[in-house]
Amino acid sequence: MLAAQRRERILELLAREGVVTVTGLAQVLDVSEMTVRRDLDALDADGALTKVHGGATASQSVRGREPGFLAKSTLASGAKLAIAKAAAALVQPGSAIGLTAGTTTHLVAQQLRSLRDITIVTNSIRVADVFVDVSPADIAVIVIGGTRTPSDALVGPMAVDNMRSLNLDICFMGVHGMDEQAGFTSPNILEAETNRAFAATARQFIVVSDSTKWGAVGLARITPLDEATTVITDTDMPDAARQVLGAHVEHVIYAKPEDGADAPHA
Repeated sequence: MLAAQRRERILELLAREGVVTVTGLAQVLDVSEMTVRRDLDALDADGALTKVHGGATASQSVRGREPGFLAKSTLASGAKLAIAKAAAALVQPGSAIGLTAGTTTHLVAQQLRSLRDITIVTNSIRVADVFVDVSPADIAVIVIGGTRTPSDALVGPMAVDNMRSLNLDICFMGVHGMDEQAGFTSPNILEAETNRAFAATARQFIVVSDSTKWGAVGLARITPLDEATTVITDTDMPDAARQVLGAHVEHVIYAKPEDGADAPHA
């Protein structure tokens, strides 16, 4: 297959899935991962996609496009796991914890399974399913209803109304993008509104987001950066971004992925 044919196929897959990975493309195209990386470099230089750690996403100019849960879960998995462990370490027994929808918050939920005497409030069926075999006497789960999005969030006026009557100790929120000017963003307007309601109910509003989200801008703003109590991200965050986060957010935690997880590619 010629390079032009491969790159056309990559863009076809990206249009359908929203996110592609180096490993997955190498298997589909039957070429080496190094070849895939060269193709992604070329397409990124042309503005046809945005290359990220471990793969690529649709160009950031397509701000309303929202990849599905399974597609997003394959990217930066080692960083997301490190972030989830750091997040879970902040939770105390007796706490009411908000978990918005997303792949990183899903990992946070898995880390919280071993705790007891906590209440989980979520608008994600996938997050709720993490606790399906945990005794309600140990972990109570409240699911906020609404209209389902491609990322499996339940959003909209019903979800916002449900949140207004609650008080959370901590809200862990995943985001589509982080940017100095745009703040924390989502490609879905209703999800952004629902996430704002989550943040407003919590004593601690904690954003859990890997470094590949820095500079990405979704269609709808959730909040400015300085409304977050804490941001938990990974150690691959660029120095310039660290300076911005440090200037706007009271606490920033940089979680280090385990050795060999999501290692950078040459």
